[in-house]
Amino acid sequence: MSSYGRQTTLLVLYFNFHFFLSFFCYLPVPVVFSALSSNQKTAMIDLSNSLNASAGGAVSWDVNKEPNPCSWKGVGCNSSTNSSVIRISLSGHSISSSEFLPLVCRIESLQVLDVSRNRLTTIPPGFISACGKLGELKLLNFSVNNLVGRLPAFVGFSALEALDFARNNLSGNIDSELDGLVKLRSLNLTFNNFSGPVPTLLGKSKVLEELELSMNMFDGPIPDEIVGYPNLTLVDLSGNQLTGIIPARIGELSKLEVLILSANKLSGGIPQSISNITSLWRFAANSNDFNEKIPGGITKHLKNLDLSYNKLSGSIPSDLLSARNLQTLDLSNNRLEGPVPEVLSPSLVRLRLGSNLLAGKIPSAAIATHENLTYLEMENNKLIGSIPPEVGGCRKLALLNLAQNRLSGALPANLGSLSSLEVLRLQSNHLSGGIPIQITQLPKLSVLNISRNSLNGSIPPSVSQMQSLVNMNLQGNKLSGSIPVGIASMNSLMELQLGQNQLSGDIPRMPANLQIALNLSSNLFQGLIPETLSSLSGLEILDLSNNSFSGKIPDFLTTLGALTQLNSEVPSWVMVDAHGNKGLINRTTTPPQLEKKKKSYAVTIVLALVAAVVAFGAITIVAVSISRQNYRVNDEQVQTEEELAVPAVVQGNLLTANGIHRSNIDFTKAMEVVSDQSNLVLKTRFSTYYKAIMPSGASYFVKKLNWSDKIFQLGSHDRFARDLKVFGKLSNSNVMNPLAYVLTADSAYLFYEFAPKGTLFDALRGISGDDMDWGSRYSIAVGVAQGLSFLHGCTPSPILLLDLSSKSILLKSLKEPLIAEAELLKVIDPSKSTGSLSTIAGSVGYIPPEYAYTMVVTMAGNIYSFGVVLLELLTGKPAVSEGIELAKWVLSNSAQQDKMDHILDYSISRTSTAVRSQMLAVLKIALACVSVSPDARPRMKSVLINLLNAR
Repeated sequence: MSSYGRQTTLLVLYFNFHFFLSFFCYLPVPVVFSALSSNQKTAMIDLSNSLNASAGGAVSWDVNKEPNPCSWKGVGCNSSTNSSVIRISLSGHSISSSEFLPLVCRIESLQVLDVSRNRLTTIPPGFISACGKLGELKLLNFSVNNLVGRLPAFVGFSALEALDFARNNLSGNIDSELDGLVKLRSLNLTFNNFSGPVPTLLGKSKVLEELELSMNMFDGPIPDEIVGYPNLTLVDLSGNQLTGIIPARIGELSKLEVLILSANKLSGGIPQSISNITSLWRFAANSNDFNEKIPGGITKHLKNLDLSYNKLSGSIPSDLLSARNLQTLDLSNNRLEGPVPEVLSPSLVRLRLGSNLLAGKIPSAAIATHENLTYLEMENNKLIGSIPPEVGGCRKLALLNLAQNRLSGALPANLGSLSSLEVLRLQSNHLSGGIPIQITQLPKLSVLNISRNSLNGSIPPSVSQMQSLVNMNLQGNKLSGSIPVGIASMNSLMELQLGQNQLSGDIPRMPANLQIALNLSSNLFQGLIPETLSSLSGLEILDLSNNSFSGKIPDFLTTLGALTQLNSEVPSWVMVDAHGNKGLINRTTTPPQLEKKKKSYAVTIVLALVAAVVAFGAITIVAVSISRQNYRVNDEQVQTEEELAVPAVVQGNLLTANGIHRSNIDFTKAMEVVSDQSNLVLKTRFSTYYKAIMPSGASYFVKKLNWSDKIFQLGSHDRFARDLKVFGKLSNSNVMNPLAYVLTADSAYLFYEFAPKGTLFDALRGISGDDMDWGSRYSIAVGVAQGLSFLHGCTPSPILLLDLSSKSILLKSLKEPLIAEAELLKVIDPSKSTGSLSTIAGSVGYIPPEYAYTMVVTMAGNIYSFGVVLLELLTGKPAVSEGIELAKWVLSNSAQQDKMDHILDYSISRTSTAVRSQMLAVLKIALACVSVSPDARPRMKSVLINLLNAR
């Protein structure tokens, strides 16, 4: 079945049919009792007995409670007489044994069998031979299981029309296994490990309509034989390793509606024959190596065209943007040059032309009063002239990105008419004049970046009305005057960049939710550092460098740091660097209360106030560079009565079947531990970790979740307990699984295996006192990949990580990683946060670029974050350094082959040629993971296989 929101008439009928049967099976049947033949009733009873024996009660079929099999959940019978079973659905029951499958084939009238979303690993040979004889079986769905091995050879199955094996672990070549399916209309083999050439023997009668083979490892060219299936409406070959050109004969598929070839290695040009397919409405061939000019006319019938992330050259054909039905066009990240065409389709919703070599002016006539345009992106080109005032007529515009061009002139006041605008990026141009008040009145704007221009005047006081603003970047201009006092009321603001201007006066109280950064560097501020900054407890970066501050550096700055868990007994303080503000007096003493904790389970506090080099050679101060995920640990010597109180247990349960853990875990002792702040070892954005030593001497992590925090959607105690049991059943040596839980009136406490080596972040920085050689780094990379692959493969749905970073990976040893906080997305409600999902989901440097638009956590997003972790292991550098994201730095340097070696951590790569070779192989995997396009990123299973092959 199609994954693109469309179905053939055949499958629509199936869905309607299934819905009717499902609905019918739940209705009371007062008159008609089971009219099944004795053979069918016996077969159904035998099937229920087999399932109940092997599935542990997951399937609630019981002939003693309900003697009519037609009333069993998931069973559909002939609607008029109940005389025969025609549908069996066992989807989503976590069935792992396949012994029941041959019994299904005893039901001769069966038309639909759905065993998707289970844990099946094999298909018994008896099933294929027996069910191949069924004369009415039309639909077979084995998707989302754990099937391994080759695709079975389907012999018989004379009526089979739809076959779905998506999201399994099947592998090998596909030759003639499907050629006997004379009525096959829909084939879905996506997300497997199939290799070899694209299969072309897909039924001798050539009636195939939907072919979905994406996210496998098929290689070689797109075969010409595919044109021999004239009824094809959907072809999806994306996410493979296909090479060569698109066959010119592709235009002969006259019924084709969707063609997706993304994320392959295809080259050459786009065939002109695409324009001949009148039914084609979507064509995606992004993330390939196409390097020729775009032919004219190919959008004649299209609604959606995506050719981004290729090497296409030449100018954009004049008719490409004007096709009347065209809704979305993405040509970003190519080598296109020349002007932007003057005429746009009236249906156009999204136009992406960024990261090309386009020149000339933005065509004002093309965008004037364009009512449907929602996304307009032309960043990173060579566009000149002013921003057309006509842009203000695009009333539905939600995103406008014209950054990194050569635009000049004033900011049009008409931009204030864009009442739907959420993102405005105009940075790195030559814009001048003041900031129009009208822009500060945009009600939905969440991102405003007009940095690195030549804007002057003051910041309008009306900026405080922008209550939806999350990120505001005005740095690198010529703004003067003071910061508006009303800025404190901007409750959504999490990042404020005002550096490199000419601002002066008093620094007002800042929004309490500032978290990512507050940058006031390189301005004209003077006097004492204001005490009001002490309220910014969650702030990641504070930059006050290159001003004229004087007086003593205030003690409260030391409380703005984040704490990470270390295995060091003696707290280590880094002296505040006062250069760049000549009047500042350094604070170097160690607080006496910390001296008294030397022999406790200590936490090292690292306060990094980063010096910046300025034009006059002054080295500047104060950038508190901490991960957003970590908060300050309370190091006050005296605890309040509330902190000392032992939480009262409302509910507590063990989740693990491991007898050692069950005998070691002591809930009473754990609650005593969490009431003593000296046992606190790690604090993240959502959790607080304590080290709990049980009476037996065994150590555990006890993680506290704040029940009263509004971003937690824990609901009732019972609901939370049910949700936790799902995670308690997970079994993977690289994932931290909850072993037990305790619920109190206002908190939830989860028990985990203790990881004595701290976080991966600590280990890579040398904070834990251990040296990490390539063997350790490689083992950690493979371990995290195994854990993430396991989570993504969970049924009935994948488990996604809200945050994956080197600080959320704990180490049992230098070769045994544990992915922490896998349950977060289950208990966090990002909609209740003060920021957008892109601000909540992940740490700075690990967040995939698409989260700024999609606001949805995805597997591709997790893979991007994993790619950054790989880059940390390869380079030894943090995810963000001096304001530059590691992924962007590596991508920019990897474009030149001679710089690949310079990316690697030389202290590691120099040890041997074998190590260097392995690191370069892993670097290629990491680069694929951090691809800007989500479609270009490999899936986790492929990443794991490639990592294992890299050594």
